[in-house]
Amino acid sequence: MRLSGRKASSHAPRWSAPQRVALLSLIGVNFAVFVAQEVLQAYQPGFVAQYLGLSYRGIDQAYAWQFLSAMLLQAGVLSFAANTFLLYFIGRDLESILGAKHFLYLFLGGVIGGELGHLFLMPSTTVLFAASGGVAALVVAFAIILPELELAGSLFFVLPLKLKAKHLAVALFAAGAVLVIFVRGGIISHSAWLGGGAAGWLYAHLLGFGRPSFLQRALRRRRLEGERRRQMSLDDFISLEVDPLLEKISRSGLASLTRRERRTLDEVRTKMAEPPQ
Repeated sequence: MRLSGRKASSHAPRWSAPQRVALLSLIGVNFAVFVAQEVLQAYQPGFVAQYLGLSYRGIDQAYAWQFLSAMLLQAGVLSFAANTFLLYFIGRDLESILGAKHFLYLFLGGVIGGELGHLFLMPSTTVLFAASGGVAALVVAFAIILPELELAGSLFFVLPLKLKAKHLAVALFAAGAVLVIFVRGGIISHSAWLGGGAAGWLYAHLLGFGRPSFLQRALRRRRLEGERRRQMSLDDFISLEVDPLLEKISRSGLASLTRRERRTLDEVRTKMAEPPQ
């Protein structure tokens, strides 16, 4: 029903739903890899874990390809189903917000972060199937971008489930921490949740979403302070910045100056060499 009752202009661009090319491609690749993984496991038991999953044994034997081959491996049918469910229902909105390029970078960063987290957190007896790290990054980034968004769905299509995106991310981190403490052997994927989630948090903040982190606030203060000092006239700079340092040198000697204070003295030399404005 048109509000105005008039026909739409033939020159008006038609609205089209987002194509989600990156999301559907990623789901297709994950599905193909999972099928290949199951076929290999059926015909060559132990091959996937020994040569394709990320392990300390593989690193010791210079199986460098494990960092790549482990990226899309799934720790069983349930893990594949859960990852695909989250990938689709969160990724369809996330790709529209970030764009295909950043969506893929986010997933890749989560996988790499998950692998690094596994190597730092888990013993040498474990083998990582790392696809869950990329999904964890998507979940956490989604929670940073839309923290209050209520997700509605069903648990096993039976129990009604409603929770906010930020609560889903907290639950992911909590479950990952518990499993890392109590499940520390065999073929696993949960050890990638913490590193992948941390990568998703960092990537979302680098893109400008969420509250500024401590590092971002510190860098912004430093940038504003540098700009303030550059705008000061030479006389103001000497009276406000240099004279207190000269008094400190007269009291305690040149060695008492900090690195920042020594840079201030270098700055005044630069200002003195500048032509007057």
